Amino acid sequence: MNKKEKEREEAIAKLREILKAGDTVYTILRHVSKSGMLRHISVFTFPGGEPMQWDYNVARALDWPLAKGNGIKVDGAGMDMGFHLVYCLSATLFPGVNENGKSGGYALKQRWL
Repeated sequence: MNKKEKEREEAIAKLREILKAGDTVYTILRHVSKSGMLRHISVFTFPGGEPMQWDYNVARALDWPLAKGNGIKVDGAGMDMGFHLVYCLSATLFPGVNENGKSGGYALKQRWL
């Protein structure tokens, strides 16, 4: 296992400790490129009422690049990219199909801040 794979596995393990199916993940739009094809989005949870930013771990878990400053670089347009980010995260943390027949991508909820 190389360094990148090890970092990814560690990030997934850390996020699985924090996030459980049914939890809400909050996203903040930090930047949109002039073309509209790239966004920088930050990821937060509020355990115990205090904000916790998870950009680094989420970026490592998804193997997506971090933006300079704040956020995760999310490519694409034409859909809710915050939902897309959280769906991909959820599918990574909870792979497969749940007892209701839904993809693991729907295990986490997403809301914008």
